[in-house]
Amino acid sequence: MLTAAVLLPLAGALAAWIVPDNRLRPLVLPAVAVPHFLLTLALMVWTPPPSPQGWIFLDPLGKIVLLCISTLFLVCAVYAVGYLAYRRDRSNRVLCMGLLACLSAMTLVTASQHLGLLWVAVETTTVTMAPLIYFNRNARSIEATWKYLLICSVGIALALLGLFFLAYATLVAHRDATLLLGPILASARELNPGWLHASFIFMLVGFGSKMGIAPLHSWKPDAYGEAPGLVGALLAGGLVNCAFLAILRVYQISLASGGEYLFFQKALLTMGLISMGLAAVFMARQADFKRMLAYSSVEHVGILAVALGLGKGALFGALFHLLNNGLTKGVLFLSSGNIHRSFNSKSTEVVRGALARLPWSAGLFLAGFIAITGSPPFSPFVSEFSIVSSAFVEGRYLVGGLFLFFLAVIFIGMALTVLPLVMGEPPADAERTDYRDRLLTVGPPLALLGMILMLGVWLPEPLLRLLGEGAALLEATP
Repeated sequence: MLTAAVLLPLAGALAAWIVPDNRLRPLVLPAVAVPHFLLTLALMVWTPPPSPQGWIFLDPLGKIVLLCISTLFLVCAVYAVGYLAYRRDRSNRVLCMGLLACLSAMTLVTASQHLGLLWVAVETTTVTMAPLIYFNRNARSIEATWKYLLICSVGIALALLGLFFLAYATLVAHRDATLLLGPILASARELNPGWLHASFIFMLVGFGSKMGIAPLHSWKPDAYGEAPGLVGALLAGGLVNCAFLAILRVYQISLASGGEYLFFQKALLTMGLISMGLAAVFMARQADFKRMLAYSSVEHVGILAVALGLGKGALFGALFHLLNNGLTKGVLFLSSGNIHRSFNSKSTEVVRGALARLPWSAGLFLAGFIAITGSPPFSPFVSEFSIVSSAFVEGRYLVGGLFLFFLAVIFIGMALTVLPLVMGEPPADAERTDYRDRLLTVGPPLALLGMILMLGVWLPEPLLRLLGEGAALLEATP
């Protein structure tokens, strides 16, 4: 089943290349997404044994990330059918192929127990997403694409150097050089601390730049701002989670090594709080509402980093927030794409009174804002509360205080942008396009909103157990 989950999207990408009709080609996306989602659900229950040499295995951490990615991709695939019906002015062959190839690479990331294979899969996601950011084919999108490629490629190259240092640390310890996670965890306390320390620094910077944590976030505002809404949703809820999974693997090694854990923990806490603080500054009065969502992503990867840095009780909250952030970003990016299409602008000076023109899309965008800022009864409130309460329980009052302060500032900053955007009357001179709310462009984000509302009031037992297993895996030492 795991092999099928990786190869099925590649077969779909080939089919998207072969289908000649620009109107029929988007149907390949849901045709692949539905069986991929069903395979994912099956893998949650029936986990295949590790591959003969241990390179491939879907552990609880991989399952959580795969569940988020597959769910989000299914929703985006259905949305793409409706969205691309309005974009028949250009070919969608590269977009459909890129989305499916990226799904295959993201699936491989979740199952990789060999850090070299994981690196290759993460780099593949970078390459396959680049043409999708350039879908609108204008000067700003080409600039965003090159910035994304340059920064993420440099970052991933630094991560590769960190992997070399990690492999060399095993040689210095007179062991066979390996990048298999299991043997590294088993011998982590015997590895050379100097080379181990260097590898952690390079991998944190490398995978952190892919995740978009501050101060390594500079590609995000441009890429998220210029990419189509469905691509932005997969960047924020898919690729970010893949990079975070790589950080989780490094976290496992640092915990198993003992001596390097406190250093890695402090680095995560520092970078996480910097990310939240930077987002609080740049989100206020943001003139481009899609760039605002990019800074919201910077904020939430900061929340994930802070939760990892706190450890212990915050680990469950970190894994739950990974899922919540991905689903909520889907609501925001898909509904913002609808608003952008209707007004033909991302500027908050032009887009006003969206509720009057697009009651469904603007309502979803407003509800997404309430959810992403950690307001009840939506699930991000539960995961953020779990993280901040853990900080105070562990006596980390400064961290908890800064966490709450940044959340409050971000809520106010986003409200100053979102509320005028959705309330009131559209400007009389605002451009009117042929876009109208339709089932295929409103139903998918509405389904995601229903999910985060449900998870905010009731957590299904299988998901609760899976999150608990993932947190226990992060707490375990050999």
